[in-house]
Amino acid sequence: MTRKKHQHYTEEFRKEAVKRSEKPGVTQAQVANELGISAQQISNWKRQFKRLSDKQFNTLDGVDYSKQESEELRRLRRENKRLKDEMEFLKKVSAYFAKNQE
Repeated sequence: MTRKKHQHYTEEFRKEAVKRSEKPGVTQAQVANELGISAQQISNWKRQFKRLSDKQFNTLDGVDYSKQESEELRRLRRENKRLKDEMEFLKKVSAYFAKNQE
């Protein structure tokens, strides 16, 4: 039994494969067949985008996927949720007091 030789792909190739697989109406399997790779490989590359390792992709189509941007985005989402919750609470409180004043 011979071992399959590990293929190395360029970063540009990987970016293009992921970009093509994310287009509407196109499946990972279709892109994988066109490029002669497995659909699982495309999934792995997508996961690498999301993992944001320093050695992998940082930007794609002008979108910054760096760790700093992701951390700021998570912080802003937490703050946004907190502010929405506070706003909802204040609406309920103001409705309660408005009802009791009448």
